Amino acid sequence: MEKIIDENKQGEALILDQKDGNKKKLFIESYGCQMNFSDSEIVASILSNQGYNTTQNLEDADLVLVNTCSIRDKAEQTVRKRLKYYDKIKDKNPSMKVGVLGCMAERLKTKFLDEEKIVDLVVGPDAYKDLPNLLADVDEGRDAINVILSKEETYGDISPVRLNSNGVSAFVSITRGCDNMCTFCVVPFTRGRERSRDPQSVIEEVNDLWSKGYKEVTLLGQNVDSYLWYGGGLKKDFEKASDLQKATAVNFANLLEMCAKAQPKMRFRFSTSNPQDMTLDVIETMAKYENICNYIHLPVQSGSNRILKEMNRLHTREEYFELIDNIRRIIPDVAISQDMIAGFPTETEEDHQDTLTLMEYVKYDYGFMFAYSERPGTLAGRKMEDDVPADVKQRRLNEIQALQRRHSLYRTQQHVGKVEEILIEKSSKKSDKHWSGRNSQNMVAVFPKEHYKPGDFVNVKILDCTSATLIGEAVGYSKNNS
Repeated sequence: MEKIIDENKQGEALILDQKDGNKKKLFIESYGCQMNFSDSEIVASILSNQGYNTTQNLEDADLVLVNTCSIRDKAEQTVRKRLKYYDKIKDKNPSMKVGVLGCMAERLKTKFLDEEKIVDLVVGPDAYKDLPNLLADVDEGRDAINVILSKEETYGDISPVRLNSNGVSAFVSITRGCDNMCTFCVVPFTRGRERSRDPQSVIEEVNDLWSKGYKEVTLLGQNVDSYLWYGGGLKKDFEKASDLQKATAVNFANLLEMCAKAQPKMRFRFSTSNPQDMTLDVIETMAKYENICNYIHLPVQSGSNRILKEMNRLHTREEYFELIDNIRRIIPDVAISQDMIAGFPTETEEDHQDTLTLMEYVKYDYGFMFAYSERPGTLAGRKMEDDVPADVKQRRLNEIQALQRRHSLYRTQQHVGKVEEILIEKSSKKSDKHWSGRNSQNMVAVFPKEHYKPGDFVNVKILDCTSATLIGEAVGYSKNNS
């Protein structure tokens, strides 16, 4: 659940510049969190060197890959429907090969080959470098599967192609896997143990993005606060590291500072944070550097201490409040967003009220809210009965969403009348005469295009707002515009 899922991007077919000489066509679409979309860029980069150019026309594809998510049952059902649709296309194009990538591949493994007869290869999140070998197996008539989870793989040596990019903002993965065994979450089982990427490779990718005109980078990880580089290896093995390794280790605050210094005119964001792992040195680093955005995605999942314990969240409601207070003390104009689960097993009406009062205390800028769905393989799925009736879950979710809408409007209203720096990303969805971009707090702002262009840093006077969007007019370039 601790992964931001952009519903507008689900199932997006990805496209990149065509490489001369490549004859084969790859159709790749992604579901789930931003990490999956980032992984699809790595896959496209690997296959580009194997003679594949991407296509958005499914019927033309030699190879169809779907990068899957296991976080919610809805995501898995969507993928199953897509596979049935591919099957119809395969009737017209029998030579087309179909592969399942990502978390669902890791969770279901050989079931895909046994049950979904149209699937030719199954590839887990740590096995993408094995794709050329797996495709060779398929060409020779064998089913191909590699879902081995790695203790080392970070793909730090792969330069991802940027798929469907706006050319302004990009994602850079810094960790893979997760050691936090939250009882509702399948990630530790589908993406393995936590390991961090060499900081030098991160800086090289950031510098390369700047040279290509990108203006903003989001550092990605299942839990970015746990980033720890001590020469390679799993986070859990750090205690066995040598004294020299410990003395020269790079933590997340260090990496954030390295990025901010490497490209002072580039904006930096990060996602996702975990309350039990976030330390104040990260917040102090954010406050120190103007080019680190004042926005934190800080999932809490529930406001009830009892439910937090059932979820194996290693913090209490009171500790969360203390963290929020410290963040707001150090960065007064920070924006904070949440993940919330309604109807976790055994949740009572009192637990639900605790969630609402926690929301009242924090008044999040926005959030990602879901009704609990049991995920096979998770600790909750194995040991807890999904005992909250569906109608009760939905009612509680509706109440959480309604409260969040009120808080979102309250937060956007604080920006009206101010002049804020906006990085232009693209045309507004509602009007091709307006640009859309985001401020430091990750709020979307729209304003008339005039002579500005994507990638420009523009000062915008905020004149009005909705609960989700700031509305304004440009008053000139900001000092960061280069």
